[in-house]
Amino acid sequence: MLSYDSNDFASPLRRRIFTLLVFTIGLAFTFRLVQLQLIEGSTYRTKSETQAIKQIVREPVRGTMYDRYGRIMVHNAPSFSILITPKEFHNEQAPFLAKILGWTEEELIEKVNRFRAINPFVPVKIYRDADFAIIAAIEENRAFLPGVDIVSESKRTYNFYGNSAHLIGYNKEIDEKSLAKLGSYYQQGDVIGSSGLESTYENFLRGVKGLEFYAVNSIGQKVASFNDGKSDVNSQDGFDLNLSIDIALQDFIDSLMTANNYRGAAVAMDPNNGEVLAFVSKPDFDLRKFSGRTPTNLYAQMLNDTNKPLFNRASLTRYPPGSTWKMMMALSALQEGIIDSTTTFHCSGSYSYGGRAYKCHGGHAHGAVNVRKSIHVSCNVFYYQLALRVGMKNFLKYSELFGFGTRSGMDITEENGGLLPTYDYMNKRFGKNGWTEGGRLGNWGIGQGELGVTPLQMAAYCSALANGGTWYQPHAVRSIINKRMNNSVQPVSFAERKLPITKEHFGLVQRAMFDVVNVPGGTASAAKVQGISVAGKTGTAQNPHGKDHAWFVCFAPLENPRIAMCVMVENAGFGGAVAAPIAQKAMARFFYPQTYIQPNKIDSTLFKSKEPLSQKSIATAQ
Repeated sequence: MLSYDSNDFASPLRRRIFTLLVFTIGLAFTFRLVQLQLIEGSTYRTKSETQAIKQIVREPVRGTMYDRYGRIMVHNAPSFSILITPKEFHNEQAPFLAKILGWTEEELIEKVNRFRAINPFVPVKIYRDADFAIIAAIEENRAFLPGVDIVSESKRTYNFYGNSAHLIGYNKEIDEKSLAKLGSYYQQGDVIGSSGLESTYENFLRGVKGLEFYAVNSIGQKVASFNDGKSDVNSQDGFDLNLSIDIALQDFIDSLMTANNYRGAAVAMDPNNGEVLAFVSKPDFDLRKFSGRTPTNLYAQMLNDTNKPLFNRASLTRYPPGSTWKMMMALSALQEGIIDSTTTFHCSGSYSYGGRAYKCHGGHAHGAVNVRKSIHVSCNVFYYQLALRVGMKNFLKYSELFGFGTRSGMDITEENGGLLPTYDYMNKRFGKNGWTEGGRLGNWGIGQGELGVTPLQMAAYCSALANGGTWYQPHAVRSIINKRMNNSVQPVSFAERKLPITKEHFGLVQRAMFDVVNVPGGTASAAKVQGISVAGKTGTAQNPHGKDHAWFVCFAPLENPRIAMCVMVENAGFGGAVAAPIAQKAMARFFYPQTYIQPNKIDSTLFKSKEPLSQKSIATAQ
């Protein structure tokens, strides 16, 4: 029997077991404490600080644009934007952040409240293209700026000297109307292609957004990546565009128009496929001002500018084409068998119809005139008479064949179809008894009256004249580089149609256009280019509101055309005196990009390289 004073219970064996047990437990606690404090301390500290998981959009890099020779025209540069999550941002911090951004407190609060009303949990961009001072100030004061983040993105940069604004187009912050229309891809503060190629190819250029998830603390500060970044979604950069544009030619024409302060447009095309080589509208604006952070009043300033720099004169004007229309009239009459190459009309210097005398070009009496000579000397009397014989039905038929009265479908966003005076249009405007075909056709036959065209339409028309009867849809993009399929090049297809006009008739008109430039008595001798057989036609369109508009259409060489062009200059007078010299210089630059020395005292160094030319150097050479 065990007595109370027995020492068996505290035997040495039991004491050792108890000591070992205590030591083991203490060691386990010590190890766990070391593990929690030293080994995994930062992890658990992060978890303890984490209040929520936040997602930030990773912006893709917008696609690059290359010209027809592979030269970069439009690309991107790094940029930083300031984001605010409205739910996390406190208005008490507005004065401090507004001071950093250079805004007023009211301006910042108004913007944040507007976003807060839409979706308070989604981070939105409030400030683009922030400079280093702003980024540094925000980074240093993150503890005082809950809900404020910095995101890396890119902005557009332009590798040419001119503006090319109406061709390339610009990007701007998406408005609420577009946001509601375009679905879930865009968020408040995103930029979107707003005009030109940037808009037409928006879905290709913009890329695909990614997502970055990270944990934030109670004041919205980033404390760690979520799930070690395994849940993040990588962005996919936008597709690149291979353009048909020759940027050296584009810059050269831009400089010519700028140096002379011309208002107008020039469009050059490859008549063999419809590729646009140059697309210039003046006055225009500097695209660089729309890249990154755009001044809030910039757009309003341009809208109120009396020069109308936002107006695309290459594809939105609606001016009578003047005598450049005569080839269309000649072809319609030839194809319908109304005349042949030997048919003549007498020109006494004017033509009387309906009690009114219609004068010929320059008041000249050309005598007996056939169709070739009528184009060569631009005889109006010939076309007064021809139009009456062609009739309105054929007039409309062939005008529509050449694409007039409808949009060409070029891959830009700004285009109208001009004006083709159909029966419906004339009846609506003047009433069924308020006009007669005879009273209008003579004027339409020489490209005047209600008829209205765009330089883009005229370039496509001239291309069809040059190639002998194929109308090609003008386009500025040759192919798209698909970055998601190993940078595969995917051609872009466009429409074309054969015109039901005999090839020989086109040949006759082409030779007549050659005479206009190269045979004495023609109106476009200023368009001659040494060693190149240029064919063209001038036009002077009457303007009831001021000085006449100058037109010139041309192609070259006659034997195997490589370029077709239209030049239109507003309120400049005769096409042969103003528009033709611009086309001459442009064609010289096109055919002799490296060695051609201009006969009109332009510095020969301008022609020794295919690199873009500066406006200053060309302007100085004029």
